[in-house]
Amino acid sequence: MNFPVTRLRRLRKTEAMRSLVRETHLRPEMLIYPLFICPGEGVRKQILSMPGVFNLSVDEAVKEAAECAALGIGGVLLFGLPEAKDEQGSGAWDADGITQRALRAMKADKMLDSLVLIADVCLCEYTSHGHCGLIARDGEHYAIENDSSVALIAKAAASLAVAGADIVAPSDMMDGRVEAIRTALDAAGKQDTPIMSYAAKFASAFYGPFREAADSAPQFGDRKTYQMDGANLREAMREIDQDVAEGADMVLMKPAGPYLDVIRATRERFDLPMGAYQVSGEYSMLHAAFERGWLEPERAMMESLLSIRRAGADFIVTYFAKDAARVLG
Repeated sequence: MNFPVTRLRRLRKTEAMRSLVRETHLRPEMLIYPLFICPGEGVRKQILSMPGVFNLSVDEAVKEAAECAALGIGGVLLFGLPEAKDEQGSGAWDADGITQRALRAMKADKMLDSLVLIADVCLCEYTSHGHCGLIARDGEHYAIENDSSVALIAKAAASLAVAGADIVAPSDMMDGRVEAIRTALDAAGKQDTPIMSYAAKFASAFYGPFREAADSAPQFGDRKTYQMDGANLREAMREIDQDVAEGADMVLMKPAGPYLDVIRATRERFDLPMGAYQVSGEYSMLHAAFERGWLEPERAMMESLLSIRRAGADFIVTYFAKDAARVLG
């Protein structure tokens, strides 16, 4: 039917009417809050490029997780800032490593039982060179080794699962890591620990503030030989196909906002649970506009999250998780 018989504005008259016919919904349990764990006690260090986000010692991270649980947030994603770094990133699989200690502390607190504890699995925070894998050098040239890196990444995943991670989330983008992690988890008696693979992680300019937060910027070169080219949608589908075939239980798209088409294509092609990471640059960019009065903070925040859900994400990793959960009540 055509106008004037059909008037779509009839269903927009009131907030109650708009709520009744709303197609896409957000709930706090769909949100995951990243936490950056650092050495020390009583440490709550502001990350300058990410307003409201902090590097936290284990005791402070437990308090932050408790706030997330009270708000009904679904989970937390843990990143570790070790006391020392080396060429191999050995702190990533140290049984007494910073993330392992945080996981044990959170598991011991029954107030956090409602939270899913997700451990990021990578070497970049732990290597002295800041890359996500081992370096092979040939004079002035270097390459990121794939297979030897995968062995260490799998070792780290098993260590984090033993420490208490409910989910391990490899973010390195090495080929074959999911199969290696599944084998390592099973060998460690962690057959029931799911793998949430960063299946399509693009080499993006939007990671800048994160690298301050996690102290993980590469000391030379870049990550374009292992993270994906932002121009390639079909390749993203191949990456996800491979991870699913290797045993990924869930997949994560990163970044979210600039890659909504990838999220939509993934949702249409795959049936397994899928999340998206609204990364540091997306968060900081919006906050810069908020501080200048250019955007309404609450509306812009919620609209950005709804767009990710509408594209097809089942859950969202976001630094807005606490603020959004308060809005959602």
